[in-house]
Amino acid sequence: MRQSQRHQAILDFVRQRGYASIEQLTDHFGVTPQTIRRDLNQLADAGKLRRVHGGAGMESSTVNTAYSDRKLINHEAKARIARCLAEQIPDRSSLFINIGTSTELVAEALLAHHELEVITNNLNVAAILQHREDFNVVIAGGSVRSRDGGIIGEATIDFINQFKVDYGIIGISSIDEDGALLDYDYQEVRVAQAIINNSRQVFLAADHSKFSRNAVVRLGNLRQVNALFTDRDPPAAIRRLMREEDIALHICPGTDADESEETDLTQTL
Repeated sequence: MRQSQRHQAILDFVRQRGYASIEQLTDHFGVTPQTIRRDLNQLADAGKLRRVHGGAGMESSTVNTAYSDRKLINHEAKARIARCLAEQIPDRSSLFINIGTSTELVAEALLAHHELEVITNNLNVAAILQHREDFNVVIAGGSVRSRDGGIIGEATIDFINQFKVDYGIIGISSIDEDGALLDYDYQEVRVAQAIINNSRQVFLAADHSKFSRNAVVRLGNLRQVNALFTDRDPPAAIRRLMREEDIALHICPGTDADESEETDLTQTL
């Protein structure tokens, strides 16, 4: 079976079941686990399925991937993005940090900073930062989601609206080619909108997989963001929009040789 035929057959197999493990696919197609992993990575990069630990599932525009799986997906890329973003945050700054696995890694990267004021609706972020005695960590009120420690609701929005901070650090589930920022939970989205509206600068952390996903709830548009931090070149339409709107693009490289050389492409888009 040619690779293109196997790719289509893998998609059919996963679509029928909703999820397939590497072991199931290896047995079904009679190829090595290494071949299946390579196939799944290529299909995931093309946005045709969702790569999760130990296998793959189909993407959904209405239901997000489980939090435990999202923590594993593209972890190294997200960690590089987090370090790049943290380098742009001065000591003694005030920040919002919202819900998401990428923003939690940003919180970890900020531990080397000094005298930060952090307002968050993410219990995991608060837990990461709580031991820094020179940080002031403020947790928003509201309803706590058991699946990921996110805090949402009208009380959360009211709380966020009391502040005006230097930097709003947000994550996102999907970036459409027209620049639309999309997510899955309308309550989470409303809190993120309040964060954007009450931040002097907005930094978006999004790995390359967010350019090939679909989600159902509109959060806003890339035009509302001051800087995008990612690990690969965005699609041409998004690069064009960023150039037109003068949005800074920080590509956080993936090789050891380039690890310390964050590229700011604001002037070369």
